[in-house]
Amino acid sequence: MYYDCGSIQVIKGNLLRFYRQFLFAAVLLSLALGCRQLPGAPTSVSTEPSPTSTVMDQREYKVHLDLKLVNEGPGQPSKQNLWLALIRSIPPYQEVLSMEVTPSEYTPITDEYGNRYAEFDFSNHPAGESRIVNIEYRLVVNELAYDLTTCEGATLDVFTQPEEHIESANPQITALVNQLSQGIENDCQQVRSFYDFIGDELVYSFNGNNWGAQAALGPMGADCTEYASLLAALSRAQGIPARYYEGLLSLEDEDQSLARVEHAWVDVYLPGIGWVAMDPTLGRSSIYRETYFAHYTPDHIIVTTGANPSTLRGSSYWTHLYWPGDSTRIHIEAGQWQITPVVE
Repeated sequence: MYYDCGSIQVIKGNLLRFYRQFLFAAVLLSLALGCRQLPGAPTSVSTEPSPTSTVMDQREYKVHLDLKLVNEGPGQPSKQNLWLALIRSIPPYQEVLSMEVTPSEYTPITDEYGNRYAEFDFSNHPAGESRIVNIEYRLVVNELAYDLTTCEGATLDVFTQPEEHIESANPQITALVNQLSQGIENDCQQVRSFYDFIGDELVYSFNGNNWGAQAALGPMGADCTEYASLLAALSRAQGIPARYYEGLLSLEDEDQSLARVEHAWVDVYLPGIGWVAMDPTLGRSSIYRETYFAHYTPDHIIVTTGANPSTLRGSSYWTHLYWPGDSTRIHIEAGQWQITPVVE
């Protein structure tokens, strides 16, 4: 059995070999368990519009992605599958107006978070030939602002448990929460203290991996996955529901240094308000701190919910498995996401 992962990562030498061995074992375990949800993991929850949110603006996009599977031979796989996450409508954040997937022969899959996938069966793929997947979307993304004047009421009992990369029960995380909770009156102020701490203390450094919340507190640096994981972990440690998203950013040329197109952020559930979006990575600068707290900017496109969707088996956006691996080699060439604003 061989695999390829959809995360864009830079891993070399011994780290690459270790990663392959680790993921190979993880895939075997995942298949043995039938990708069952882990105990305590959050379940799919519909994202209802917050009663205190206001749609300020909308932006329409065309989004394009190509994947090319090349059989470098010498044999052909007896079994080969590709799972590709599909962008879907998620109110109040985004609405998919159209989607065209080529080839059209695929099996629709839905995971424990409500994420949707196209599962392709590319078995009996001859040596020297390629299989190409093309996907085109047209969608509208809303800009949302939230009124945090009142922060009282009932909360939820989902998305509050620790999980891989969101280590909310870790002693270092809980100790930090206790430190940042001094003098705090409500959940809105609490989350703001977490958000400001992350912006003030973390150092942004693109690493192409997801090291998780605890690693973000170390000296290695952090990118969007660690920024988002830490905000989610701190919130969950305080009993505040927090949900992790992976998706895309529509970036202007001058914004390329702020983040990558493949991006991660969170929303938290605040009492009396509902789910509230925030992006601690883009809000790390004091210049943009207010822009990305309790404000969903329309340059964010959600692809998947959850830090560890079971269908992706530890990857992001897509994952790939094939058998046998001792007689052939499948190479995947992933094109860059193309995001084009629609100007009427």
